[in-house]
Amino acid sequence: QVQLGESGGGLVQAGGSLRLSCAASGRTFSSYAMAWFRQSPGKEREFVAHISWGGDNTYHAESVKGRFTISRDNAKNTIYLQMNSLKPEGTAVYYCAADLKVYATIRNPTSYNYWGQGTQVTVSS
Repeated sequence: QVQLGESGGGLVQAGGSLRLSCAASGRTFSSYAMAWFRQSPGKEREFVAHISWGGDNTYHAESVKGRFTISRDNAKNTIYLQMNSLKPEGTAVYYCAADLKVYATIRNPTSYNYWGQGTQVTVSS
C-alpha cells in the first residue's frame, strides 16, 4: 500500500512558476513509476508527465513540454513537478499517481494503482 500527498499548489500569475511535490509512504517507493495528472472542472483527468522508477526516463505531454519538468528523489520518497511559464489554462487540480500497471499506457489515468488527493493550482491572467 502506498499513500501519496501533494503540496505546493497555489495562486500564481501567468508566466510565473510553481514547484509541486508529492511525498509517498512505503518502503517500495523507489520501485514505482510515477506520474502527474491534472483535472479542470468539467474536464477529464489529463496526463501531464511520467517518470520511471529510476528517474532515467521521463515523458511530458506536448502541452507542457519545455515548460514543466518531472523529477524524483528516491531518498526522500518524493517526486516533483517544476512548472514554469504557467498559463491560465493550466488552472486545475494536480494529482500524483503511482505504480503503473503492467502493459498499461502511461497517459491513461486508469493505468495507475495509487493516487493522491490533489493540490489546486490557479493561474491568473
